[in-house]
Amino acid sequence: MTIAQILSLLGGVGLFLFGMSIMSTGLKNSCGDNLQVILEKATTNKFVAVLVGIAMTVLVQSSSATDVMVIGFVNSGMMALSQAIGVILGANIGTTITAQITAFNIATFTPFLLFIGSVMYLFMKNNLTKHIGSVIMGFGMLFQGITIMKGAIAPLSSSAVFVNFLTTLKNPLLALLFGIAFTALLQSSSSSTVIFQAFVVQGILDYDVAVYLIIGAAIGSVTPNLLASLTANRNGKRSAILNLLFNVIRALVIIIIINVTPLLSWIQSTSADPGRQIANTHTIFAILAVIILLPFTDYIIKLTYAFIPELPEETKAAEDRQLVFMTQVNNVPPNMAIHQAQLEAARMGAIAAENFENAIDCFFDYSPEKVEDVEEREETVNILNHAIQDAMVKLQALDLTPENLRRISAITIAVTDIERISDHAENIIEYATRMKNKKTKLSKKAGKELKEMADNSMEVVELAIDTFASENYDNLEAIEKIESKVDKQEKQLINHHIERLMENKCEPIAGVIFSDMVTDLERCADHAINIAYALKEH
Repeated sequence: MTIAQILSLLGGVGLFLFGMSIMSTGLKNSCGDNLQVILEKATTNKFVAVLVGIAMTVLVQSSSATDVMVIGFVNSGMMALSQAIGVILGANIGTTITAQITAFNIATFTPFLLFIGSVMYLFMKNNLTKHIGSVIMGFGMLFQGITIMKGAIAPLSSSAVFVNFLTTLKNPLLALLFGIAFTALLQSSSSSTVIFQAFVVQGILDYDVAVYLIIGAAIGSVTPNLLASLTANRNGKRSAILNLLFNVIRALVIIIIINVTPLLSWIQSTSADPGRQIANTHTIFAILAVIILLPFTDYIIKLTYAFIPELPEETKAAEDRQLVFMTQVNNVPPNMAIHQAQLEAARMGAIAAENFENAIDCFFDYSPEKVEDVEEREETVNILNHAIQDAMVKLQALDLTPENLRRISAITIAVTDIERISDHAENIIEYATRMKNKKTKLSKKAGKELKEMADNSMEVVELAIDTFASENYDNLEAIEKIESKVDKQEKQLINHHIERLMENKCEPIAGVIFSDMVTDLERCADHAINIAYALKEH
């Protein structure tokens, strides 16, 4: 094989991969946020989750992209592993569509697709049209890359070195390992499968060898997910391990089946076209694995927890994210249901207040563990916020009096204020992290002033949550005094900050963070006043 042919092969692979990326991005942009909404709504019904996984992966043309989104949702607590495994199983089927598409020989039309796609992308002003153009352009690149690859690898059939290499792959174990490694390198099972497909079409790779390469490719496709999980929490890591375990078990099951049944002979009989045979093999293996393993997903989840056991604090977080009081709002009298909503909101308020306190503590005494703790609790508050709001909608369907409606409205608004306090807590740890990364710090005087204001803000938040929960308004005067003090401190601290800037006593980055922190603390006090007065009759 000449240097020119090697460069041509590499160029074909590059064009194929770039086409896949362009097409995937275009599809995601065309769909907007709908992809994440669909994925987030995957129900606990495993069959629906599988269908969602198939649809998502067909749309984005990448099981890795779907799986990475799954890791994100599991990481955030919006999706349980029982939901995630269904989507992962579906993604394994959806990813086979690429090989099915590339089995068609449409090389004659690829220049036209590239032209149409480029015109739409470069010259059309409508965003949707541009995104569709990028999809068509990516589709054309994908097929043009395959055409270039096929032309480049044709001479390999007469290369003694390459033929000897392929001979070593006739050992199923070596073929399996090569499939894993090659796919891990490309980080795409679709891409590696299409390349193996092209080798078979050119007659330089036997079908039996390609079968084990495809099985290995499914395992190697997990590499992007494992990498994505490195920065995820334990749940996110479990999602990646779950995917790996499924693909390893899938490989073992498929290897057993093809060695004890005439499955491969039957697949070959489905088409005389070698490319179509590979595509059908890829698809049938995926469907077969899902059908066989779907009833055993609970055991795969248990095995995942054996690798990454659940810690006590994870159990606590999981319990915090479940509704405790509003579990049967339609089966109790309206007054009781509204009281349950108040208790639920107060519980959320206590979690948000604790998060605010921990964020302040992290700002003045930074540690990565504190940052992670605040982020985890902020996610808990967000999940509770959505759950409570959804339950409040159900309350409105009850037979309500005007007073009931007033209290429902007040609790709904209070829940929003509580959620905002936790948002400010997240802002505060971002400031703390930025100061740590930039190796900057506040002056002694600025730190002391800010700590006093933070303590006051924290006190007013705690008093407000207690007042909301108990509806005992004895502390309202104290709450208003502290809130007024925080307002004055905001003005004073900003003025003092400006003076330090004028005297060059303040580092620029620290100064920006100081101002932002003052604003967040003052707004938390404002939210606290709203919470304290939320249920009080005017």
